[in-house]
Amino acid sequence: LTGAQERAWAEIRADLARPHPMSRLLQGDVGSGKTAVAALAAVAAARAGHQSALMAPTELLAEQHERTLRTLLEASGLELGLLTASAPAAAEVRARLAAGEVDLVVGTHALVQREVAFARLALVVIDEQHRFGVLQRAALAAKTPDRRSPHTLVMTATPIPRSLALTLYGDLELSVIDELPPGRSPVTTTLARGGEGEQVARLVRETLDRGEQVYVVYPLVEESEKLDLRAATESTERIRSAFPDVTVDLVHGRLDAAARGEAMARFRRGETQLLVSTTVIEVGVDVANATLMVVEHAERFGLAQLHQLRGRVGRGERPGACVLVARGGGEDSEARLSAMLATTDGFRIADADLRIRGPGDFLGTRQSGKLPDLRFADLVRDARLVSLAREEARATVEVDPGLRRAPALARAVQIRWGGRLALVDVG
Repeated sequence: LTGAQERAWAEIRADLARPHPMSRLLQGDVGSGKTAVAALAAVAAARAGHQSALMAPTELLAEQHERTLRTLLEASGLELGLLTASAPAAAEVRARLAAGEVDLVVGTHALVQREVAFARLALVVIDEQHRFGVLQRAALAAKTPDRRSPHTLVMTATPIPRSLALTLYGDLELSVIDELPPGRSPVTTTLARGGEGEQVARLVRETLDRGEQVYVVYPLVEESEKLDLRAATESTERIRSAFPDVTVDLVHGRLDAAARGEAMARFRRGETQLLVSTTVIEVGVDVANATLMVVEHAERFGLAQLHQLRGRVGRGERPGACVLVARGGGEDSEARLSAMLATTDGFRIADADLRIRGPGDFLGTRQSGKLPDLRFADLVRDARLVSLAREEARATVEVDPGLRRAPALARAVQIRWGGRLALVDVG
């Protein structure tokens, strides 16, 4: 483990030993080793006679986690299961879960279905929390035998500035893994304008000739007349014509799960040299031999998306490269591209994203109402003040949980959050 992983694990281990349930956010950059820390928590739960569940937002990511955990836990003796909508042995896994024969189950929203029962669930790990609704998380938490809140560990690779994390996830303790495992080289990032296609094609050819694999990512699945974008389905044929000796595959969100999974498996096995994709590969893909990421119409992607895509390469011993191909865009898109060129540090990326977009748009929260209405605070300027306010709020609730000594505050909480107070234990 890295020093940052050791620190995060020590914090989680201390939480698990306390009499009240853990509620912790584990934030770490792409490839920082969050899954290994979650595996340690699952081992601790199993040693105490309990079951764990890891819920991921997509089948691709659930399958990736299951493979990684099976490797990490091979010598531990833990029984693992995979439960997704298309998993072939779903009925068998459900039966073994209910009988207590599975120590750790990895799955998607299929885990919250009514027919899924646990014998002794005590630890819930949720990957990419903002992709799940609070009611989905509540449904999983309700599957503990006595319906008491389980220990909850939320993992995210989406870079979130600390000040915003404290505001969005103020009920969660925060652990940060801020270093990459040894041997991981930073990915080299370059910017290519639309007219530099020949140079990009030459780089793709050089990478393929070295026996390495390439991603080419597009923002749309089909050509759009409104937006002059070179979409994945149309461009795949052009790429096949340009590289007739190369096996090219296409993956996008409209493919059914089986076809998507098989295409990803071919790429993972090295049967496909070049994978054309939409952002379904943003999370859940770990192919050590993939060293080049080409992002077409990079100006159309969000900064966090670009950073996640860049994290798909350079995951093995060979260094990775990311080429951002821009074909227009305004001031904000130029700022995003500049941030990508300036740093590979996810936390610096997050701070830049917060400055560019402002807190209301940072995680798409302006319409969804997740972000409290901040009338005076500026999350960039007032990061220290946000942290102090959180500690003050926590201290107030500890000595006066019913807010009897602060009736005006109690009324304000009831007016603003009354309809959602029942969900407060979900996190």
